[in-house]
Formats: sequence, structure tokens, C-alpha cells
Amino acid sequence: MAEGSRCVGGVVVRRGELLMVLRGRPPGAGLWSVPGGRVEPGESDVEALVREMREETGLAVVVGKLLGSVKISGFEVHDYLCTVTGGHLEAGDDAADVRWVPLAEVGGLPVTAGLLETLSSWKVVPE
Repeated sequence: MAEGSRCVGGVVVRRGELLMVLRGRPPGAGLWSVPGGRVEPGESDVEALVREMREETGLAVVVGKLLGSVKISGFEVHDYLCTVTGGHLEAGDDAADVRWVPLAEVGGLPVTAGLLETLSSWKVVPE
């Protein structure tokens, strides 16, 4: 990804669990994060996020409201709430693993830099 690339992330909470992926490639290889990736030329944030969620998790989603934006390693990441509408949970693309993590256990995982603080500030996970 080029420096300054626009990226999107999907925050999916269901039954007290957060959908998380184990990154298989840089940035963040070997760390847990929310699914997402780069917005390709000509794509909207919503189109990119629907594509990335399907590629990384096997799930179909509806993209909801923008939670916020963060800068991560020179990337501008726009995180949206998403709702699962179908599909089968399966790690794909650059995700080494994918799973539903109880909200109270997210802080116990090795996560990408700033993820826990950001999700906590957005009231997604407990402080």
C-alpha cells in the first residue's frame, strides 16, 4: 500500500463478541485487528469494506455509520460499524485466522497498535 492510502475497517459486534482477524501480512502481521483494507481506485468506502469483509472473513455485511478515523503507520483508516447479513466465517485473503472474540477478552490478545484504545474510546470494548 502506498503511503497515505485510504483504508477502511469493519467493526462488527454480535452477541457480545467482536469480529477479529489475525493479520497474515504487514502491516500488523501476527497481530489481531478488525477486518479491513485498502480502498481501491474508483471504490467508495462502502464498496471497499463490503469487498474486504468478504475477502478476509467470508461474511457479507451491510455497512453502517462511521465510528471514526485513525492514522496507522501512515495509512488513513476509516472504521465503520457493520452488520453481518450472510456468508460463512472463514479466514481468507491476508487473514491468517478469523474469529468472534468476547468483548471482555479483546484486551488479552496481541492487537495492532492503538486498536484497544481506539475501540475503547468509541465505546466498542470496555475500558
